[in-house]
Amino acid sequence: MDPRQFLSLVVDPVRLAVLGYAATGPVDLDRLATRLSVKRRTVAKAAGRLRAAGLLDDMLELDRETFRLVAASLPQAPPPGESVTAQGVWTPDEAEILSRFFSGERLTAIPSNLTKRRVVLDRLAQEFEPGLRYQEAEVNFMLQLWHVDHAALRRSLVDEGFLTRADGVYWRTGGRFESPDRGESA
Repeated sequence: MDPRQFLSLVVDPVRLAVLGYAATGPVDLDRLATRLSVKRRTVAKAAGRLRAAGLLDDMLELDRETFRLVAASLPQAPPPGESVTAQGVWTPDEAEILSRFFSGERLTAIPSNLTKRRVVLDRLAQEFEPGLRYQEAEVNFMLQLWHVDHAALRRSLVDEGFLTRADGVYWRTGGRFESPDRGESA
C-alpha cells in the first residue's frame, strides 16, 4: 500500500477512529459504535475496509508490519546539512535561496520576502503532478512532509498561482514544467 492509498483510507473519520482504537488492542465494535454515536454496522463496515486493506488483522488489531511498510515508502529526508534535491532547472540565485530555506527535505521557514517565497513555492509545486487532481487532505498530507504550517503553504500555493482550487479539489497550474522532449523547464 502506498502513502496515497493509506491516506485515502484514513481520512474517513470512522475508519480513523477504528485505527485509533485498534492501537490500544482489539476493536470492540459495539463499544466503539457507542462512543462515536454511530450504528454498529457503520463501524463494522469501516473495520472491514481496513481489514481488506491489510491495516487490521482478523482479530481487529493493528497489523503493525503494514504500517511499517507504508512508513518505509514515504519520502526519506537526506541527512541534516545536505541540500534539498531541487527538481527542475534553477539559477544559482534560486539554488542559493532554496539552500537557505530547506534543511534536507524540510522547509525550515516560509520566506516573508515575496521573491524568495515564490522560489520556495515553485519548488514545492514540483511535488504535484500536472494533470492530477488532489483532495485537500492529500495536499495537506504532502505539505506536512515539508513544513508544519501546511495550511499557510497551501494558501500561498493557491494565492501565487501554483495550485488552483475548486470544490475542495486542487491541481497544479503553475511552476516549472519539464519539457518531455528536452528534459528542460518549459
